[in-house]
Amino acid sequence: MKTLIFILVALGSVFFRDAGCGQSNLPPANSSSIDFKQFGLLAIQDGGRRKPIDTFARETLIRITGRSTYADNAGRKWQPNDFVLSALLETHDWKNEPMVLISSGQLIEQLGLDKTQRRFSFAQLTGSAELQRIANEARALKRAEKPLDRIQQEALAVSDRLALLGNVMNGRALLIVPSPKNEADAWAVPDPEAVAIYYNETQVAPAFSELTKMMRAYAQGDAFNFGSAARQLRDNLRALSPSIYPQERQLRLEYFYNHFAGFYRAIWCYGIALVILLVAHLRKRGRALQNLGVVIALVGLAFQAAGITMRCMIAGRPPVTNMYESIIWVSFAVLFFGMIFFARYRTPVYLLAALPVTLVALLLVHQMPIAMPSSIDPLVPVLRDNFWLTVHVLTITLSYAAFALAMGFGHILLWRYARNPAATSADAPMHFWLYRVLQLGVLLLAAGTILGGVWANYSWGRFWGWDPKETWALIALLCYILTLHGRLAGWWTEFGLVVASVVCFLAILMAWYGVNFVLGKGLHSYGFGIGGETYVAIFVVLDFLFVAFAIWRYRRSKRLVSPAGEITGERVAV
Repeated sequence: MKTLIFILVALGSVFFRDAGCGQSNLPPANSSSIDFKQFGLLAIQDGGRRKPIDTFARETLIRITGRSTYADNAGRKWQPNDFVLSALLETHDWKNEPMVLISSGQLIEQLGLDKTQRRFSFAQLTGSAELQRIANEARALKRAEKPLDRIQQEALAVSDRLALLGNVMNGRALLIVPSPKNEADAWAVPDPEAVAIYYNETQVAPAFSELTKMMRAYAQGDAFNFGSAARQLRDNLRALSPSIYPQERQLRLEYFYNHFAGFYRAIWCYGIALVILLVAHLRKRGRALQNLGVVIALVGLAFQAAGITMRCMIAGRPPVTNMYESIIWVSFAVLFFGMIFFARYRTPVYLLAALPVTLVALLLVHQMPIAMPSSIDPLVPVLRDNFWLTVHVLTITLSYAAFALAMGFGHILLWRYARNPAATSADAPMHFWLYRVLQLGVLLLAAGTILGGVWANYSWGRFWGWDPKETWALIALLCYILTLHGRLAGWWTEFGLVVASVVCFLAILMAWYGVNFVLGKGLHSYGFGIGGETYVAIFVVLDFLFVAFAIWRYRRSKRLVSPAGEITGERVAV
């Protein structure tokens, strides 16, 4: 399908295509002074949702490059909206720009590409017969519902990135002309033939005129006329279909959400608060510092809460339908629970346990946009009942938060056991506080698992089917129930409770991440993804080593104490 023919003809006085190579002779746009807000507020249909072009541009650049901005070979830093317009008008040689991400080193090696690079050009990859072969094999296996290896999965992902970049450059992705009647109908690109199925020439002429002005202003670096034309274009497109085009407040809310960067602001607040609280803890008398750390942590919590609230308003549902959303929600709940327990027991150890967990979680989703994309996607059919989505999924994820807080608490206690086992064993309040967090987690996980069975009966016609997600949720619940019961029954001491609070979280990690990203099987396919295995494996190995060291120190301290309770060898404390 030829696209944007009207634009190319209308802009004939500004630029023309070179008949030999199809490239534009338009000089590079001087867009440094242009404010892209009015352009970013234009609505576009993408991924089954109506959203601002600003959102589309951000998601597109991240999907293609793995980054929210892109620096080309000349060192110019491209913002998402600038990139989309430049690719559309070909003011830069994007086909030969090494920007398409390949995250698998094995695929890079198999394609015979430079192993020192992770990004390659559109022309280079579209010309690779080996990539086409692997991608075709992967598609055939996927149609046959057979498992794919990591190379095949990455080949499909790269093919999708190439298709997306190609659609941006040829204009097929620019679905900005709204359908006239039904929300589910496809929008059209601003091409006379494509628009003719909905509107006549007279109806679309004002919008096309403003679109031409906007493109010309961008090409000339005219900031004033660019913003003015973009604003008028938005009004003209809304006039074509007022009931279908998103309301101005919706577009502005999502644009503000994109640029507010509440989660990024929260990361900075949490990092500063953690440092301040650690200093206050080490000084022993730093009450003023402690209060300052708590206030900054609360500011970070407010930023994160604002981000989650805006995301809920944009999506119209709780933010727990994919890995990105569940992590930002669980990390928020971890610190929220930490604040509640801090207020109840007046001990900053809860914040020292919660802040690192929340901080690391937010850093992971910030640094892994490909494995955990932040896009707001339409709900799959099984999730469209918001009552069960709210009741079951939020309850389950809140239990993850409680257990993550207990895991952070357990690490603090294990560190204290490694430094001074005897003194830590005698600290009854610390163990009691940990026990309270574990109780909260077990209560939430048990309720969430039962509610999940009720929802499964409502959605799939059976209460329990030993789906991998269900099975691992049950395993995690049994692990923690055994932990609490064993402590009550005297099967192990407080130290055993501390070790279990850390080790049992691996069952949560498997139910939460492993089923979706490692096994990739079951009816909960809406949460599946790839990537991050290396980070998780490193965390698990290091955690086991830390636990083993703490156990060794604890047992060693026991051997150094005589039956009368006296130290028989070297000092226990280190």
